[in-house]
Amino acid sequence: MKEVKKKSVIPIYAFAAVWIAYCAFFPLYKTYHYIALVSSAALAYIAASLLFPGKSEFVELPQEPARTGVEGVDALLSAGEEAVAELRALGASIPDAAVRGKLDSVITVTDKIFKNLIDAPAGEKQVKRFAEYYLPTTTKLMRAYVKFLGADTGGENVTSSLERISSSLDMILESYRKFLDSLFMDQALDIETDIRVLESFLKKEGLSGNDFTN
Repeated sequence: MKEVKKKSVIPIYAFAAVWIAYCAFFPLYKTYHYIALVSSAALAYIAASLLFPGKSEFVELPQEPARTGVEGVDALLSAGEEAVAELRALGASIPDAAVRGKLDSVITVTDKIFKNLIDAPAGEKQVKRFAEYYLPTTTKLMRAYVKFLGADTGGENVTSSLERISSSLDMILESYRKFLDSLFMDQALDIETDIRVLESFLKKEGLSGNDFTN
């Protein structure tokens, strides 16, 4: 959050009001007349600024995308952000709520696949394969879907293609979910190892199971 001070417009109105009033009721043919005009308007502006200083607002600052500092991983994160943004833009142009909902689910999983790199950069190789082979095909299909929607011919080829792409989103979503789950395999193994080590330590110290006493 950042504090932003917004100035009141009242001092400007006060300056203008005094300027107009002075011009209406006082002569302006000597130099000191103009000096008096500017001075009066300036004093009105200053006085109004003190009386109406404006207000402060707190605004949400845009967050910088998370990065790891690893060149290859950060490049993948950027590529993922661009791909997700394009898929969202394509989805916004799809009137069919069911198809749009499927695509939204695909986008959510895709975003998680890339963001998992922040905590597990070791998955770079797997995610790179996903980014280079699987994701481009999905994006290509959705581009074609939107293009066919724009064609609006009502013909069999267009209709069947739209239906085929729509049904393929179910398969894509399931595959993406499995891929995301596979990224946690190493982390799951690490957790299992930690648990076994902890259990062994507690057993050795007589603190596991029924051996544990307060």
